[in-house]
Amino acid sequence: MLSGERKEGGSPRFGKLHLPMGLWINYPRKQLAKLGRRWPSAASVKSSSSDTGSRSSEPLPPPPPHVELRRVGAVKAAGGASGSRAKRISQLFRGSGTGVAGGPGTPGSAQRWASEKKLPDLAAGVAPEPPLATRATAPPGVLKIFGAGLASGANYKSVLATARSTARELVAEALERYGLAGSPGGGPGESNCVDAFALCDALGRPAAGGLGNGEWRAEHLRVLGDAERPLLVQELWRARPGWARRFELRGREEARRLEQEAYGASDGEGSGPALWRPQKNRSRAASGGAALASPGPGSGSGTQAGSGKERSENLSLRRSVSELSLQGRRRRQQERRQQALSMAPGAADAQIVPTDPSDFDQLTQCLIQAPSNRPYFLLLQGYQDAQDFVVYVMTRVQHVFGRGGNSSARGGAPAPYVDTFLNAPDILPRHCTVRADPECPATVRPSRGAPVTHNGCLLLREAELHPGDLLGLGEHFLFMYKDPRVGGSGPARPPWLPARPGVTPPGPGWAFSCRLCGRGLQERGEALAAYLDGSEPVLRFRPREEEALLGEIVRTAAAGAGDLPPLGPATLLALCVQHSARELELGHLPRLLGRLARLIKESVWEKIKEIGDRQPENHPEGVPEEPLTPEAVSVELRPLMLWMANTTELLSFVQEKVLEMEKEADQEDPQLCNDLELCDEAMALLDEVIMCTFQQSVYYLTKTLYSTLPALLDSNPFTGGAELPGPGAELEAMPPGLRPTLGVFQAALELTSQCELHPDLVSQTFGYLFFFSNASLLNSLMERGQGRPFYQWSRAVQIRTNLDLVLDWLQGAGLGDIAMEFFRKLSMAVNLLCVPRTSLLKASWNSLRTDHPTLTPAQLHHLLSHYQLGPGRGPPPAWEPLPADRDAVDTGDIFESFSSHPPLILPLGSSRLRLTGPVTDDALHRELRRLRRLLWDLEQQELPANHRHGPPVATPP
Repeated sequence: MLSGERKEGGSPRFGKLHLPMGLWINYPRKQLAKLGRRWPSAASVKSSSSDTGSRSSEPLPPPPPHVELRRVGAVKAAGGASGSRAKRISQLFRGSGTGVAGGPGTPGSAQRWASEKKLPDLAAGVAPEPPLATRATAPPGVLKIFGAGLASGANYKSVLATARSTARELVAEALERYGLAGSPGGGPGESNCVDAFALCDALGRPAAGGLGNGEWRAEHLRVLGDAERPLLVQELWRARPGWARRFELRGREEARRLEQEAYGASDGEGSGPALWRPQKNRSRAASGGAALASPGPGSGSGTQAGSGKERSENLSLRRSVSELSLQGRRRRQQERRQQALSMAPGAADAQIVPTDPSDFDQLTQCLIQAPSNRPYFLLLQGYQDAQDFVVYVMTRVQHVFGRGGNSSARGGAPAPYVDTFLNAPDILPRHCTVRADPECPATVRPSRGAPVTHNGCLLLREAELHPGDLLGLGEHFLFMYKDPRVGGSGPARPPWLPARPGVTPPGPGWAFSCRLCGRGLQERGEALAAYLDGSEPVLRFRPREEEALLGEIVRTAAAGAGDLPPLGPATLLALCVQHSARELELGHLPRLLGRLARLIKESVWEKIKEIGDRQPENHPEGVPEEPLTPEAVSVELRPLMLWMANTTELLSFVQEKVLEMEKEADQEDPQLCNDLELCDEAMALLDEVIMCTFQQSVYYLTKTLYSTLPALLDSNPFTGGAELPGPGAELEAMPPGLRPTLGVFQAALELTSQCELHPDLVSQTFGYLFFFSNASLLNSLMERGQGRPFYQWSRAVQIRTNLDLVLDWLQGAGLGDIAMEFFRKLSMAVNLLCVPRTSLLKASWNSLRTDHPTLTPAQLHHLLSHYQLGPGRGPPPAWEPLPADRDAVDTGDIFESFSSHPPLILPLGSSRLRLTGPVTDDALHRELRRLRRLLWDLEQQELPANHRHGPPVATPP
């Protein structure tokens, strides 16, 4: 009897629990406690509050520990469907008319009380309760009837009961179980014994010792009428959490005395009667109903004498003894009735005649006065007039509309809290959330997949809610939001009135399809033309055109067509992301990001393959390889560098939007985790694109540098007697041996500037180039000293001068700090070789290790052992390594590893894309206009030929 959906590979995630009476006994007690934690009892239902009253649509909680329902017979006796219980409830609490939507048989009408009807229902009268035959199929159950000290050693007796069993019949069976009744055949003695006892409905709480030690403290007691159905009372009215119900068998006089004392104590508390009486009335309608007018065959007495008097007495008892004995309360009720009738049409000429008191109670509830200190929703259209309220008050800062029910949340947790329950079939368990903080504007946020309209427009994202706004939930409910705290500060013009001319339509095709904007075709065409040619950074599209739009932007960027600014593709793609995040449904943004990331990755992969195919090493055999020039490398790397710059800015922008989505999303949304995972996968693809473009860029730049760096060790800057250039000199003024290397640096610097690469990535790009240059030059220096004399003072001075010229030029280009950091080890090695010979001979191993800390012991020993002191002279003993450094010298590597390069760290912080204010770049504006017209053409292609419109043209001023 459990209905729900099963997740793949897991346990069922229940939507609603439908447990017919008698099946609760087999359900785990921990689960029952968890399920019943949020379920209110009948004592918590008030018809005067839309908040509380709407909770009557919640499922009933499991029975308390004092009452056990056990299934008797086969499962099919319950009706075989989860709706049998709702059907019985609906038949028992049927409204005043059968023609109203949601009448008998629907769960919605089954869970409203007669005291909650509206004014039109009062004139039609109250329909009689359905015959008992409609409940004849209810399964039987076992009731525990506590004897309250009738027999020693017996706490309670179990009695088999059905939905037709009356209280009198159960009293007779209980007395027989206790051994206090006459013979089974029945007789006058047995009848007198049954009349002397009454079955009481006791509500109480276990004492401090708990239920296990048998202690019980009853706080409320009600005498059941002889014709009431205890099994229905137990099934349909549950005790609130912390309370328990049990049936007690007491003497009739004692029971009535205890009942009067309980009601009298409640009257003395001030608020007691107002809370007790509606519940008693509801219990009366459910327990006995109209069936009391004609006693059933099992009434317990076979005589007809005094039946009319008995029925009259039962009716009086069901109104409660205290209600009949308190004349002051009756006078107050009469005053309220007269006030209610005086406000009805034609009341001045009408004569007030005695009617059913419950009718007047219901009539007073229809006199609604809106609150003056809380926001509320005024119902303009509902689903079931017999159940819907007129005013729904916000009792909390955050108000949740939903269908409620027993749908489980994430991980099988109880369903989230719902303030107002709506019973339309298209209302989700958690439909939308309204937040009305006095210090900030109210907001409304629809749940995922929930149909919500705001002032007639479909609402997909969180929006501000102003007093006077129309809020539509599903296809049936329409509310007007009101906030008395705002006063006259709200908009004078209702926001749902037709828009004024000149307002920009929400999208290209929607301008002609709109029929509620109050503008003619010509005005709408002019507004559309203003949008198509406008300079606002807005790009509207429908989900069906998303793939074509993204593909067009990526293809244009990959082909390099047009004269877009460097970050133009990222700007256009960010406009698409922004439109999805603001205008489209909640789950659209993750899907768009995944599609966008895949398109960019595919485009970059194709470009990398093209560059690789054009490299000299991939040419056919016999074709001579030509060395790469800085100019050729710059042209090849420009598309990759552009994608690296655009993807970096786009990734930062996407991260901001995902964080906003996570903050604004409903944390109870079960799809939120899936959406965040999809966004993480899309951002991981963008990370991969940045890493790959960075790797390919530095690879081809270092490949070009590799052939130019040896000149720094071999060229002589003093040839020709030319004066050495100073800091900030032009490239042409540098010595010829340094120009190729500096040309690569200059080409890389110009390329990063033209592509507007993020400054952090510019620094890391040159940091990798300098790391490669330092390692390559130092390894060449170590390698050359092994074969021929190379480590001598004159050669070291030339290398030092070349290195100083390179560092000075980089300082003038703004890269001096990064260059000094990465060229430190090469500079230290060259400085060692530049030490005059006489000073070097006086130095010891410890002093040289102290003066050159960046060199490893193996590198320092290699330079000293191969230093040219002169013909036939070896290194002095003072240069010998100490015993502590001997192992490092013998096992250490003299070459630098290229694998120890610094890691790539993506930039942090906000994106540099600016999507506010008009578009000032002419090329970007032209591309934006082209894409808008492309979307317009795509929309028009879906329409029939006779419905298509040509591109609108704005009329000149």
